Amino acid sequence: MLPIKDYPSSGVFPLVTILFISFTVFIFGVEFLSPDLVAFINTYALVPENINFSEPITLGVLVSSMFVHAGLMHLISNMWFLGIFGDNVEAVLGKLRFVLFYLSGGVVAGLVQYAISRNSDIPILGASGAIAAVLGFYLVMFPHHVIKTVVPLFRVITTMDLPAQIIVGFWFVTQLFNGTASLFANIDMFSDTAWWAHIGGFVYGVLVGKIYMAYKQSPYG
Repeated sequence: MLPIKDYPSSGVFPLVTILFISFTVFIFGVEFLSPDLVAFINTYALVPENINFSEPITLGVLVSSMFVHAGLMHLISNMWFLGIFGDNVEAVLGKLRFVLFYLSGGVVAGLVQYAISRNSDIPILGASGAIAAVLGFYLVMFPHHVIKTVVPLFRVITTMDLPAQIIVGFWFVTQLFNGTASLFANIDMFSDTAWWAHIGGFVYGVLVGKIYMAYKQSPYG
């Protein structure tokens, strides 16, 4: 299933979402024009075995890694989801809080993946952990929003209007299934995707959404 649009729209110009997309695309260009692509990725992606909490300088990759991507389709798929779901979350949180939420979501996602694979030398990169946090927050705030989705039905591809809780919920279940399978797999079939970064980012987004909703409903909100 591929979401292509959500309803209703936020009604607010998503400046921060557009800036995040633009900056990520720019970094992708810098990355693939670099003379040594492997060195670029190993420098700015999160390589778990290189993390040393006693040397804070090694922790910078928790931020830089979310702007580095493995290829064009990796970039497009992440920015596609951010473009669809980010504007509504930005409208709710406001621009500054959305910046902080997005970046912190990516950091939390990276830390969760690090905790699962701390001795790995495989680079972890991409915005998907931060975007998973956006999806988690979106699910809390807009469970009944309608997502126009491309759905393959046997040999026919059609579009359907489905509630956000179905689309986002299905996405999370697939991440949880693959993440759990990756813990027990004896082969490397799961190693190219940071499933636990997705799971960690999503849970973080849900928790922030719940806290934010409770705050707004309190007398102090």
